[in-house]
Amino acid sequence: MTTPLGLDYPTQWGRRYLARWVRNAIHSCYVRPYVRFIAHLTVVGLENVSGAGPFIFVANHTSNLDTPLILSALPTRVRRRTAVAAAMDNFFMDAKTAFRTVLLFNAIPIDRHKVNRRSAQLALELVQDHWNLIIYPEGGRTPTGELHEFKGGAAYLAQRAGATVIPTYLHEAGWLQGPRYAKAPRFVQAPRQFRHPVTVAFGAPLHAEADENLRRLGARIEDAVVSLGRSVSGDPSLRVVRPETD
Repeated sequence: MTTPLGLDYPTQWGRRYLARWVRNAIHSCYVRPYVRFIAHLTVVGLENVSGAGPFIFVANHTSNLDTPLILSALPTRVRRRTAVAAAMDNFFMDAKTAFRTVLLFNAIPIDRHKVNRRSAQLALELVQDHWNLIIYPEGGRTPTGELHEFKGGAAYLAQRAGATVIPTYLHEAGWLQGPRYAKAPRFVQAPRQFRHPVTVAFGAPLHAEADENLRRLGARIEDAVVSLGRSVSGDPSLRVVRPETD
């Protein structure tokens, strides 16, 4: 029988005991040492990742190394209970890639091109089951190196599940092995850099307010990531690039 792909790919096995044991061993013995070897990693704001959770880590996205960087920055107790929202069309259309993605990162497929009730429900059920979740609300790696407008999935999950949002910003991650892992031309065309300084910053936690609509909550989350990025980068001009409208 052929394993279904896309949104139908089964991911529950990735949260069972055996897969969790294997993943923890891989992260302890390979992923975290590899990240610490290739990057000069600084972690800021771990005091904000406290309490019972669940946490929704809402992060900017420049590189395919972003997920290993965030997971390596997290305390072990949080990392072991964290899943990743991964692009269905990139990671769940091939059986071998889907298997590796679930095993290594406890990933779930997300349709990033349109509002999809099934992928939203899967993410909601996971957070309601007290799993933390990493979300890249730009919908993919930045094509320009700048922050792009956030989609509303994180706000929806935070409101429906009553979860804690942790604004997360990765500074300089695009330069780390950019030709291999990034998308923006300025990273792809740069030399492949080892030991590049990268900062993973966790901002002050956010919660949905009573009767707050999703648009306002989404704007607060976006503003918090931008503010964190300005603080970490020292660039007061950092902003979100929005689509041009007529």
